[in-house]
Amino acid sequence: MLAELLRLFVGKPQAAAATTHQVLGIPVVVYNTRPDIDTNAVIARLERSLALIERYVPHHFRHLKRDFAYIVVQRFACRGAYFHAQRACLAELTFTVNPDFSDAEVAATILHEAMHARLHALGFPLEMDNRARQERFCRRAEIEFGMLVPGGERVVERAQWSSDLSDEEVAPEIDPRLAAQRIAEVDRAATARRI
Repeated sequence: MLAELLRLFVGKPQAAAATTHQVLGIPVVVYNTRPDIDTNAVIARLERSLALIERYVPHHFRHLKRDFAYIVVQRFACRGAYFHAQRACLAELTFTVNPDFSDAEVAATILHEAMHARLHALGFPLEMDNRARQERFCRRAEIEFGMLVPGGERVVERAQWSSDLSDEEVAPEIDPRLAAQRIAEVDRAATARRI
């Protein structure tokens, strides 16, 4: 499923673009298809973000290390995703290095996906009828983290705002073809700016 979704969103990753890393004991695979993004910056941001989770919500970090088989960083239609069949957390490539977002915001996204992984590990069906309830569970973990981490105000604000949405809005369905088209357009524009 992960490979199929990734292929839809960004095409088949080139083997040369894939690099593997270990970040705080967690395997990480980076598919850097953007020449304007430094993979070392991606890994540094992941290390800082995971370190925040480890320091401020260590109970969640211990579960995360067990529940994720690995983290994959690649272009995608949203900040993060959890793929239960692979036990993989996806962190979106451009989001991880965007200076408009703090380390705490990247950490909150990883933590959110870790909560999906926790529910999966506990046997909760991920395709359950009430996806909104599951999303709000994940947002509560973000709020907990945001209240503890320095500079977490934006984390709390976004998570609270999202939690207050209607059930349909808090857990929207994404049209993968439209998302893939928009990602391709953004990447083409970014590449054109570099030339």
